[in-house]
Amino acid sequence: MKVEANSVDEYFENIPEERQEAMKKLWKVVSDNVPAKFEAGLSYGMPGYVVPHSVYPAGYHCNTKLPLPFMSIANQKNFVAFYHMGIYANPELLKWFVDEYSKHVKGKLDMGKSCIRFKKVENIPFELFGELMTKMTADDWIEVYENAFVKK
Repeated sequence: MKVEANSVDEYFENIPEERQEAMKKLWKVVSDNVPAKFEAGLSYGMPGYVVPHSVYPAGYHCNTKLPLPFMSIANQKNFVAFYHMGIYANPELLKWFVDEYSKHVKGKLDMGKSCIRFKKVENIPFELFGELMTKMTADDWIEVYENAFVKK
């Protein structure tokens, strides 16, 4: 479900009212815990954080005109999604997250490669996502990204 928006604030205004509070809270937790050098904005139409060209001039290998994406949140048709490229590319961080998840949420983890899905907003582990955001700096992400995705 694409949300039409030109800014992060407009994105939140244009999602269903029943998800606005949870999505805004998730964005605040992420924003309060994101390390330096990441930049907020819309990335692929979703609120998120990227490594800007001023920090990583090479940009995203799939489209070098775009900054390097790191994390996003999205209102999808049937769920709220949290995307984090660090857990996709770093097995140790993924293991930490999966182990910690069960301490914060009852029920099964609904996860793809970088996407964690929540059909019920009351199940979002805000504190866990805040902690996850502190686990990888922009410099860490650049190193992991280059080792995993950039052809040498």
